[in-house]
Amino acid sequence: MKHALVILSGGQDSVTCLFWAISQGYTCSALTFDYGQLHSIEIESAKKAAELAKIDKHEILSIGPLFSGKSPLTNKDIKLDQFSSLEDFTSGIQNTFVPGRNLLFLSLAANKAYSMDIDTMITGICQEDFGGYPDCRIDFVKSLEETISLAMERKIKILTPLMDLKKSDIVLMAKGLPKKCWEALSFSHTSYDGKYPPTSNDHANLLRARGFEEAGYPDPLVERAVRENLMELPKTKNYEIKD
Repeated sequence: MKHALVILSGGQDSVTCLFWAISQGYTCSALTFDYGQLHSIEIESAKKAAELAKIDKHEILSIGPLFSGKSPLTNKDIKLDQFSSLEDFTSGIQNTFVPGRNLLFLSLAANKAYSMDIDTMITGICQEDFGGYPDCRIDFVKSLEETISLAMERKIKILTPLMDLKKSDIVLMAKGLPKKCWEALSFSHTSYDGKYPPTSNDHANLLRARGFEEAGYPDPLVERAVRENLMELPKTKNYEIKD
């Protein structure tokens, strides 16, 4: 029996990874981090995804205010940038970058995996996010995998099924997975501002919207918000399709 520990944030990518892992024959446990993120609504999204996926072991691990630094994701006094389009997105390290977040998450997850006799961890890290997030690179993952092996004298694989995919490819992957994945995506959370529905123009929202538009499918999260009369249906062509 293959057993994997999925780092489940509650966002689009981690939810897709959870159902991908199940489709690959893994028996999954899930780990979600409460790190004082202002968009803590994603923790509830992770719980919902785990419920839909029928995950027996889903732990919410609180690590306190360790990351309450200069990122608007953890510090309410830092302004969250808004963009008129992705073309306005600046290069370089973004102010939403939380230094050491993936480094610590994967290290702590390795501790959990070790104690549970699990030799595989799965994370939704994607190099499309690399521009502003250096801890989303494959080089980082490979290096950390080696470091964990040296530190624990046990090989724990870090699988990153989305690493080389565009957001539209991730949407298509999710669409090809069991229908529960698409349902779980309707409860996933991406907005950096922590609000539902996703109407702000932060980078995460714009990237998610473009991914669904390029894939040609409506975002089930947006469709849920429209059904609840919380927002208007976007005017992009992907919302003209009825599936």
